[in-house]
Amino acid sequence: MESKENHADALLITLEKNDRDFAATVRYRDYAINSTLFHWESQNSTSENSPTGLRYREHVARGSHILLFARRYKETDIGAAAPWMFLGPARYTGHRGSRPMAITWELEHEMPADLVAYAAADAE
Repeated sequence: MESKENHADALLITLEKNDRDFAATVRYRDYAINSTLFHWESQNSTSENSPTGLRYREHVARGSHILLFARRYKETDIGAAAPWMFLGPARYTGHRGSRPMAITWELEHEMPADLVAYAAADAE
């Protein structure tokens, strides 16, 4: 979600995506690499040289911010929307591929250990 007024992109990440709530085409591979690095996949339509792809890659030079928010599930046990945890500001460190872009973000602050444990790639 882009906020042009605030020069920021808020990336909302649901870590565990089920078949009921997420079509196969939007079950992006988003996971913690370690306590400060996060692997995130853009929307399928985002190429590395598209306006959005360039905005992600060049956010520091453009003076904009990337803010990561995560939650484990879409809903709580009682069916309410699960709350988002603010992971903090992040900086682009690189990417692979295009449509979607597999971006590595470096977080300004370490993620809590429990989040790293359930958000790790091997926890899937």
